[in-house]
Amino acid sequence: MNFAGAYSLINMRYLFQGFLVTLGVSAVSIVLSFIIGLILGIIRYSRIKWVSGIVGFIIDVIRNLPLLLILFFTYFGLPAIGIRVGSVSASITALVVFESAMISEIVRAGIESIDYGQMEGARSNGMTYVQAMYHIIVPQAVHNMIPALLSQFVSLVKDTSLATIILLPELLYRAQIIYSQNSTYMIPMYLIIAVMYFIICFALSKLASYLSKRYAS
Repeated sequence: MNFAGAYSLINMRYLFQGFLVTLGVSAVSIVLSFIIGLILGIIRYSRIKWVSGIVGFIIDVIRNLPLLLILFFTYFGLPAIGIRVGSVSASITALVVFESAMISEIVRAGIESIDYGQMEGARSNGMTYVQAMYHIIVPQAVHNMIPALLSQFVSLVKDTSLATIILLPELLYRAQIIYSQNSTYMIPMYLIIAVMYFIICFALSKLASYLSKRYAS
């Protein structure tokens, strides 16, 4: 194992660029999947005639598909029907589609954990259904959802490594480029990217801890 050569300034700069790609793709995917997942979860909970059933069916289909298959379809399938996407756009699209479906179930379960009497109380005080959801139900549900959401977001960050198969220039892809030039760099590269993934995931866990305390106060 050649640690000195593997961790040269040129290699670390190249790897850090992959770290930024991983961060960027993860951040955008987390924000978009949370927003879309929240909306889909509320729709499922509300049991809107026909709409909730159709949305629920689509969500169940997506949740039972491998993320790798969705990545392949996004990157190779969309161009076949005339939609051109790059590796970054395809990765974000696939992650958002998959994670939104997963998060919608977390949201639905979180909302159902709130006593229905709170909805009835809000409605009896003159609130509309939307106002009651926005001001009363969802804020409490989000607090209950934080541990599950954190776990899903951490999984999302780690799942970005799957996008190396569609040539997303993220951490794992760049590490493979580096050690393909010298096989003795393989273990050092895997060690450093493990540290980088730990940094991201640990930061997410600390954020979740902060949010839990803030909501509890």
